Amino acid sequence: MSRFPYDDRPDAALWKRAIQMVDATEIDPWAPVRFTIDTRERVASAGSCFARHIAANLKAHGFNYFQTEEGAEYSANFGNVYTTLQLWQLFERAYGRFSPQEKHWRRGDRYVDPLRPRVFPDGFVSPEAVHEAERLHLEAVRRLFEALDVFVFTLGLTEGFVSTIDGTAFPACPGKDFGVFDAARYAFRNLTVAENVEYLDAFVSALLHVNPSARILLTVSPVPLVATMENRSVLQSTVYSKSVLRVCADELRRRHPCVDYFWSYEIVTATYNNDRYFEPDRRSVTEAGVAHVMRSFFRHFANLEIERPQVDDFDPCDEDVLDAIIKKASL
Repeated sequence: MSRFPYDDRPDAALWKRAIQMVDATEIDPWAPVRFTIDTRERVASAGSCFARHIAANLKAHGFNYFQTEEGAEYSANFGNVYTTLQLWQLFERAYGRFSPQEKHWRRGDRYVDPLRPRVFPDGFVSPEAVHEAERLHLEAVRRLFEALDVFVFTLGLTEGFVSTIDGTAFPACPGKDFGVFDAARYAFRNLTVAENVEYLDAFVSALLHVNPSARILLTVSPVPLVATMENRSVLQSTVYSKSVLRVCADELRRRHPCVDYFWSYEIVTATYNNDRYFEPDRRSVTEAGVAHVMRSFFRHFANLEIERPQVDDFDPCDEDVLDAIIKKASL
């Protein structure tokens, strides 16, 4: 008699044993990992705001968090990299293959870099100072990509504004805190599954060209969108964006043996812990949610059990500032 295919499935593959019979705070939606990280390896990271928790915990638990610019929030002073298009263009800029036409935006009597407008809160005294800071920054980005061992990237958004002139993807829409919005110069764009896969695949291939031994760990931010430009509920747009990015991460893992996925999105949003893992705004992840994510991260990707994950308060990210702007305008 032939065996039924589901007879030998492990507990993790069965809802009752993996989810129903487990305390919600202990659910661990793991999968076999392709690599682990040790304390000697240079681990770099970038991505949306939630990525800051990974960086903070790597530092707090004795790992070699790799930075090529002093004082950077991430591994270099690129600020939040929300979309796959931003990431791909960052790499292309670093190697001189893409140069955005817009080099600076005004902020009062100061100037900011359009691609990292909030990295330096006080801005720069002149356009030339912005350009020199960018040159030094891109040198540091090249050093980062060529020397890292593991690159952790947190996928955050599919929506954003781009230049109608050359397609530059901006981390924030100009018009309030900096720059001037012009519908002829800036257009809303919502990246599809195919586009996200194309840009992320191009980045991975380019990174491996300059650093053949690099490994990439992808994750998806569980933080919902603060606003949408689509003509529908922000909840629908959140589900769309996160679903697209989750599919994109899975596709890249299938294509590249050096790519793996970490399930932070699943832990926070899919374990029936909403009352515990989201603040009353139903958007900000609680300390308990961050702690659960980081325990699972270190357990599977570092063979390390940690009792007290690092949970820090960070400065507002671009989306938080946008939320404050929207609230102010509605008063």
